[in-house]
Amino acid sequence: MYRKAKLTDSLAVYELICDLEGVMLSYEKFYDILNEQLQDRQHYYFLVCQEEDRIVGLLNLRFERQLHHAGPVAEITEFYVSPDKRGQGIGRELFEKGLALAREFGCRQLEADCNQSRRDAHGFYEKRGMKNTHYKFTMPLTAAGETD
Repeated sequence: MYRKAKLTDSLAVYELICDLEGVMLSYEKFYDILNEQLQDRQHYYFLVCQEEDRIVGLLNLRFERQLHHAGPVAEITEFYVSPDKRGQGIGRELFEKGLALAREFGCRQLEADCNQSRRDAHGFYEKRGMKNTHYKFTMPLTAAGETD
């Protein structure tokens, strides 16, 4: 079942995000941010795929009006399918639902940032018509997993 995420999903979503990033994040900070995003219906839409009582996939979208596009853009900020559930169409379905939401929100473009090491994800996006047209530069300002 595909549905909008709820705050009661926080622990399951936290575990998937930590797996995606390969680091244990601060649950308290994660929870606060998730709570903020779930309440901000104008800028975020968080989808999950639930099988029985388990969250097995997620896709988080951020909507932002950008000057250089003269309109709204949707960005996939987090996207993950549990490794034991890959190849079953969950990622494809989450992506298609996210694409439909971006269109519904009137977005001019759908964007996704993806770590250079995630080559399988690159292929996934390319198969769906996305193009690698930009560089993204990053500079860590804190150590991974560091808390205040």
